[in-house]
Amino acid sequence: MHPTLKQCSMFVLAALAGLSAAHASTVIDNANGYTLDSKGDLVQFTALAIDDQGKIIAVGSAAEVNAKAPGARRVDLGGRTVLPGLIDAHGHVFGLGQMLTQLDLSQATSLEGAQKAIGDYARANPGQGWLRGRGWNQENWKLGRFPTAADVDAVVNDRPVWFERVDGHAGWANSRALAAAGITDKTPDPAGGKIMRDANGKATGVLVDAAQELVTKVLPPQTELEARVALDRALAAMAKVGITSTHDAGLGMSEDRLYRAYADQGKLTARIYGMIGGTEKDFDALSKNGPLKTYGNDMYALRAVKLYSDGALGSRGAALIKPYSDEPHSHGLLFYKLDQMDAMMKKAMTRGYQVNVHAIGDAGNHQILDIYQKELAATKSAAQRHRIEHAQVVTQADIGRFKTLGIIPSMQPTHATSDKNMAETRVGPERIKGAYAWRTFLHQGSRIACGSDFPVESPNPFFGIHAAVTRMDHAGQPVAGWHPEQAMSLKEAFRCFTLDAAYAGHAENSLGSLEPGKWADFIVIDQDLFKMPTYDIHKVGVLQTWVGGKAVYQKQ
Repeated sequence: MHPTLKQCSMFVLAALAGLSAAHASTVIDNANGYTLDSKGDLVQFTALAIDDQGKIIAVGSAAEVNAKAPGARRVDLGGRTVLPGLIDAHGHVFGLGQMLTQLDLSQATSLEGAQKAIGDYARANPGQGWLRGRGWNQENWKLGRFPTAADVDAVVNDRPVWFERVDGHAGWANSRALAAAGITDKTPDPAGGKIMRDANGKATGVLVDAAQELVTKVLPPQTELEARVALDRALAAMAKVGITSTHDAGLGMSEDRLYRAYADQGKLTARIYGMIGGTEKDFDALSKNGPLKTYGNDMYALRAVKLYSDGALGSRGAALIKPYSDEPHSHGLLFYKLDQMDAMMKKAMTRGYQVNVHAIGDAGNHQILDIYQKELAATKSAAQRHRIEHAQVVTQADIGRFKTLGIIPSMQPTHATSDKNMAETRVGPERIKGAYAWRTFLHQGSRIACGSDFPVESPNPFFGIHAAVTRMDHAGQPVAGWHPEQAMSLKEAFRCFTLDAAYAGHAENSLGSLEPGKWADFIVIDQDLFKMPTYDIHKVGVLQTWVGGKAVYQKQ
């Protein structure tokens, strides 16, 4: 019989007390443990020994483990299931924290529902200058159009309003915000961006991709206190769902400074693998001493660069080789000309950084693969494990190039189940065969690094594992799964959120599995992942999260 949650909490508190006392090691005992070994095979264990530095001494049966850790303090888990800490290979940590402090429109199922939420939020925050939020998705509203400034003006017209679309690749402003940004009907579209206009050429209030900068540059700057609050909230949210490490896709000098301070103060409760956003001023400053491979007992690293080739499918900003099936006059947007993108990628590659490029559409992916093909040999940087982030719609021929060039596809399973209501409408029945094509990538031997792209999606990695295995939403739709021929096995999905995500961050020798010598990053969950119905995986709850042998989250 399992102990109660309260009893488990008492066990953890006792263990923490022991770690700060004279005990040199701790044994996690009576566990229903699963991990992958160095070959990627699934193995089970019942006990785990941790030294006083937070690394694993032994994994196996109680007898085997106790023999290697005599006199250790024991924590009895009462048969609860233990897994390696889960790794999100693509998230936006400060974006998640900011979303938790602003208006969340992700649950709005209609324009009217969004308007009500906006009005309620405005009334609840009368002293707030700009009203900000995120998460709207016009595809869920069945409008047949994007929302407009007038739609917001109807509920808030006394101050500027700015709401990012769920994918972060479009923003929705009211008339006050457009005026504050100096946007008129005659304002030209910036390179790599689009101002949405009606049939009469009037700016409607939605700005796509680079056009968002017209508004974001006039937003009040984030204060140090706001940044700390955002980071605290994001770390708490990640610990609650079992994320022990994440790859932060795009940060600058202020975020780097805060991460280092938190690592110094022991306040990081998840390991951060940082990607510098772009190759301009912040990159020049942060790269003076080359890539930061490790900092603060492997709590922080800064050895990658994040670039963008195109936009997103939902806002039709993803760059396609042929026009959108549902908008024949549009191909989407490539953010940069080939020579511009080549120069940015080469700059980062030459300085020793892993290059991770956002590419959603098949034209975006093709452009980036062409540059990798040219520059990998020239820069001799294959060992840097370059990636394409999302790799969402790819031609069949280009999927093969990921393997031959050694490019890691960094993919987010919940994008498929979120996008299934519009993706095939956007690209048609032929191009969809190379979209969200996890099985095709795995079959050719590619190692997929899985993530969520939070706050675009929920940070909960069990949502991602569920989507990868079932290709269903949480209502079990569609019954057979959406394009189920591209589904992963459970072991493959588990691996892409553990060992392969670790590999994509150069950390497979210290993270991703529970083996001697690695960090004791693990979670305790309320169900047996490998014996429960796969359609219920999204319901898995996290009871405890441990990082470096210390509990950083305990469900109350």
